[in-house]
Amino acid sequence: MKAFLARLCGKVVAGRCPACGAVTAATGKDGQWERPADLPDAGLCPSCAQALTLRRRGFCPGCAAFAKAQDMPVTLCGACRLKPRAWSAVGCFGSYEGLLRDLVLKFKFGSAMAGVALLREMAWRTYAFHRERADGFSGNPDVVTAVPLYRNRLRGRGYNQSLELAKGVAAKLGVRAFPGALRKVRRTSPQNELSATERRTNLKDAFVADERMVAGKNVLVVDDVMTTGSTLEEAARVLLRAGACRVEVLALARD
Repeated sequence: MKAFLARLCGKVVAGRCPACGAVTAATGKDGQWERPADLPDAGLCPSCAQALTLRRRGFCPGCAAFAKAQDMPVTLCGACRLKPRAWSAVGCFGSYEGLLRDLVLKFKFGSAMAGVALLREMAWRTYAFHRERADGFSGNPDVVTAVPLYRNRLRGRGYNQSLELAKGVAAKLGVRAFPGALRKVRRTSPQNELSATERRTNLKDAFVADERMVAGKNVLVVDDVMTTGSTLEEAARVLLRAGACRVEVLALARD
């Protein structure tokens, strides 16, 4: 029936953009989809594809902080030159603003699991890009995990948004995601409401790593938003103390 209607009308609707919901149209031939060449694999409309572009230049390889000019070279920032981070490599998709921010907030607080496929694809593209860089990810990790939520918050939200991203990356790598590799054992205040000193105190003894899962392993930790990096850095320290050989961190957005 679909093939008949396609031949009758000569035009079919390919679907909707997963970011904005706009209809993406394409011509049909004998009922077969002919996808526009300029649309990326995630099925974005041209406008959203332009707004959701992976940042490939103008960032610090030590902490993923973005320069104002996107065409700047990849260069260590002053802070990372003075004091390297606990992780061995880091990668972020883009700045926490505009459409990317809207998608993350909707996914995080709006129970918008319908958008998880798009965000997983973006996380995977970020990993794949930084894996190809000389000072990027080392290769396939032994363990893929996520920044955990405390049990009360997890119960209230129903899912850990960072773990959902980690599952997507792990699937692309052909490995399992291990949520139990890193656990949050006490409630903390939101990091974005605290000073730099308060952030460090706030996270002290908040995470516990499972030595059986991470000892002697290369671990990839996934998060949705990286602000100062203090949460991911504390997670990396805990994993290293538990015997992890190397810790790499991946986030969708950098604030």
